[in-house]
Amino acid sequence: MSKKIKKPYWSLSTSDLLTQTGSTPDGLRTTEAKKRFHQIGANVLTPHRHDTVLKSLLTQFTSPLVLILIFAAIVSAIAGEWTDAVIVVIIVIASAMLSFVQEYRASQSVEKLRAQVAIKSTVVRDGKPQILPAEEIVPGDMILLSAGSLIPADGIVLEVRDFFVNQAVLTGETFPVEKKVGAVEKDTVLPARINMVFMGTSARSGTAKVLITKTGANTEFGEIAERLTLRPPETEFERGIQRFGNLLAQIMTALVLAVLAINIFLAKPPIDSLLFAIALAVGIAPELLPAIISINLSKGAETMAKSGVIVRRLNAIENLGSMDILCTDKTGTLTEGVVHLDGALDVNGSSSDEVMRLAYLNAAFQTGIANPLDEAILVHQHLDTSGMDKLEEIPYDFIRKRLSVVVDADPGTEIKPLLITKGALDKILAICAFVRSGKEAVPFNQEYKTAINLKYAEWSAQGYRVLGIAVKDVPRKNAYTVDSDECEMIFAGFLLFFDPPKTDVKITLEALTKLGVQVKIITGDNRLVARHVAEAVGLPVDSIITASQLRDLNDEALWNIAERTTIFAEVDPNQKEHIILALRKMGHVVGYMGDGINDAPALHAADVGISVDQAVDVAKEAADFVLLRHDLDVLLAGIKEGRRTFANTLKYIFTTTSANFGNMLSMAGASIFLPFLPLLAKQILLNNFLSDFPAMGIPGDNVDNDLVEKPHRWNIHFIRNFMIVFGLVSSVFDYATFGILLFVVHATEQQFQTGWFIESLLTELVIALVVRTRRPFFRSRPGKALWMLTLVVSIATLVIPYLPFSHFLGFTPLPVWVMIALVALTGLYVAAAEIAKKIFYAHQSW
Repeated sequence: MSKKIKKPYWSLSTSDLLTQTGSTPDGLRTTEAKKRFHQIGANVLTPHRHDTVLKSLLTQFTSPLVLILIFAAIVSAIAGEWTDAVIVVIIVIASAMLSFVQEYRASQSVEKLRAQVAIKSTVVRDGKPQILPAEEIVPGDMILLSAGSLIPADGIVLEVRDFFVNQAVLTGETFPVEKKVGAVEKDTVLPARINMVFMGTSARSGTAKVLITKTGANTEFGEIAERLTLRPPETEFERGIQRFGNLLAQIMTALVLAVLAINIFLAKPPIDSLLFAIALAVGIAPELLPAIISINLSKGAETMAKSGVIVRRLNAIENLGSMDILCTDKTGTLTEGVVHLDGALDVNGSSSDEVMRLAYLNAAFQTGIANPLDEAILVHQHLDTSGMDKLEEIPYDFIRKRLSVVVDADPGTEIKPLLITKGALDKILAICAFVRSGKEAVPFNQEYKTAINLKYAEWSAQGYRVLGIAVKDVPRKNAYTVDSDECEMIFAGFLLFFDPPKTDVKITLEALTKLGVQVKIITGDNRLVARHVAEAVGLPVDSIITASQLRDLNDEALWNIAERTTIFAEVDPNQKEHIILALRKMGHVVGYMGDGINDAPALHAADVGISVDQAVDVAKEAADFVLLRHDLDVLLAGIKEGRRTFANTLKYIFTTTSANFGNMLSMAGASIFLPFLPLLAKQILLNNFLSDFPAMGIPGDNVDNDLVEKPHRWNIHFIRNFMIVFGLVSSVFDYATFGILLFVVHATEQQFQTGWFIESLLTELVIALVVRTRRPFFRSRPGKALWMLTLVVSIATLVIPYLPFSHFLGFTPLPVWVMIALVALTGLYVAAAEIAKKIFYAHQSW
C-alpha cells in the first residue's frame, strides 16, 4: 500500500507522485488494485448499504405503525392479557414477513437493472486499458478521459491534449477550464490547480491520462458534499404520497381520540378501550402502502427494462406517466440520427475538392467531443494525413460554436501552416474578412453576404444542416488563441449535412398526442432546418422562437409563450434549462430527452430526465431513465408503463381508504351504543392482515385502457371524496349487519364479533374488485394473482370460525343461514358500490 503523502500531491513531480502513490506509468496491477479496494472501499461518497437479509427484515419492525402494535402487545401483557399479546405479536411478525419478502425481491430486481447503466471508466491496469465500474477505482489507478467523461475521482493529469473540464459544481466557474501537465505551488487554491481534476466534474473536450490520488468521501467533492448536495427535488409522486399521509394522519388522530374518550367516558375497560383505539388507527392506515409502492415501482422497472427503458430513479416512474410535455432535440428521435455529408461546396455553391480537403483535415485532427458531423466527414472521403503535423487545436465550445486546428502540411519547409476553422455558419462568417473566389481571396463584401445568406436559407428550408469552413495561413509559434488567430480569415465554403426523418416517427407522435403528451423541439440547429423536420414528421408548428428572441423575454413572458411554442431553435444549454423551468412553472410535468454534454442542466431541471445508453456520462448521470435504443417508440412504452404503475398504486389506496375508513367509522360508532367492543383488537389486526394478501396481487393487475390514455396526477381532493363516499356506503351495510346480528340473530358478544368480522372482511375483499376499474367490475378482467388471492382469502374468512383454534381469536361458529345471509349482504354491497361508483364518476373527475 502507498505511503501517506505529506506534501500536497498537486505540488509533486510526476516521479515523486508515482513513488508515493505506489503506482507506475502503466497503472496498478490488478491484484494490487483489488487489495486497495478491500482496504479503502468503494469509490462512492456514501458507502452502499448492501443490507443483510436479517437487517432488511429487522427494518420492517421500525415503522411507526408496527411500533404502535408492539406497544399495544406490551400493554396487553402487562395487563395479564397474554393470549391477546401473543396474537398481536404473531400478526405483527406475519405482516412484517409479508412486506419483507415482497420488498426484498423488488430491491434485488432493481439493483440488477441499475447495474446495466452504471457509470464506467477506462482504467489502465496491467498496462492495458479496460472498462470498469467507476466504483472500483482506487488511489494509484491510471484512468483515460475524453470529452463527455464524468470524472470519477480526484487526480493529477500526466498527459493532456487540449483537455478542458467543466468544474462549476466545485468552483462556480462559468466556462470550462483548461488542464495542463506540471506541478503547481503547494499553497495553490483549488480553482487554480490546473494540473488536477476533481470528482463530480466532467470533461468538456480533449483527452487526458490521469493518476488517481483520492477516491470517495476523501475527494474534494466528498469533503464538501453535504454542503453542495441538496436533497433531490421531490417528485410529483412523492408530494402526492406526503399529502395523502397528512390526510390520513388528521383522520386517524380525530377518530382515535374521539373513540378513546367516549369509551372511557362510558366506563368501558380502559385497557381494552386503548387497544381498540390503537387497532382502529392501525386499521385505517394502509400499512402495506410502502411495500405496495416498492413492488409496483420495481415491477414497473422490470417491465420497462424489457421494453428497453432502464429506470435509474424509481420514484420517477410515476412522473413519466404524469408527463404531459416532452422536450427533445430532433436528432435521433425525430430523425434517423445517422448524419450524411451531402456536399462540400465553394462560395458559389459548386462542389469543391479543396473544401472537402479542409473539412477532412479539421475533422481528422480534432480530439474534442466525438460528434456525428465529423464522423460523416471522415466516412465520406479518406485522405492520407501521414507526414502532416497538428500544431494546435482550439476546441469547440457552445459560445463560439466552432472548432479550429492548426495543421502543418509540409513540416520543415517554408510553407506556412493552415488554421482551419469549422462551425456554425454565422459564427464562421463573423470571423471572416475575405472570401475565396477561385484561387484568390477577395474582400468579404455585402454582395457576398447576401448571396451566402440566400443559399443558407434555401438549403436549410430543404432540411440541410449547413456549416461554414474558413482558413488562413499562420506562422509557426508556441500557442494559438481565439482572439489573436480566429480573425481576418478566408471563407472557403459550405458543408451540407442531411439527417433524414424517421419513416415511422409520425405514427409514434400521433400515439403520444393520443396519450396527452405534447412534443416540443429544443435544438441548437437553425429555425429553418427545425421547421423542415417538424413538418416532415407531422408535428404541428404553432410557433418558433430563436435564441435571440428568448434573450429579449422576461421570465413572465417566457412562461406564457413557452406553452404555445412548438420549436425552440438555435438555443444554448442555459436557455434549454430556462425553457424547461418555464413549462414547469405553468403546471406541466415536463420530460426532457438529451444525450450530450450540454443537455445535463436541462435533464436536471426536468421532472423526467431521459437519456440514452450511448450518451455521454454526464447526461446519463443526470437522467432518471436511460433508453437502450434512441427511439421514441421505446419511450412511448415507458410512458404507458408509468401510467399503469400509477393506476395500480391508486387501486390500493382506493381499496384501503374506502373499506378501512368505512369499517373503522362503523366500529367507532358501534362502540358507543354496544355494551361490548364490536371487534377485539386482535380481530381488527387479523382482518387487516388477511385483507393485505390480495393487495399483493395489485402490482400485477390489469389496467383499463382509459387509465392509460391520458396523464394523471395526484388529486387529494378526489381521494378524500372517494374515501368519504365509499366509506359511507360501506358503513350503511355495516350497520345493516349490526341490525341483523342484534335484532334477528339476537347474537351474543362472540357471535356478533364473528359475524361482523366475516362481513367486514368480505366487503373489503370484494370492494377491491369494484374500485379497481371505472367500468362495471364484470367488464374489466382483474389480474390472475388478484382474483385468485381474493378467492382464497374469502374462503378462509368463511372457514375461520369453524377451525379448532378459533376461540383463541374470540370467534365462535355461526348457523349456516347466518353465513348465507352475510354472503348475500356482501352481494348487495357490491351492487350498491357499483351504483355509487357510476354516480360518483358522473360528478367527479380526476
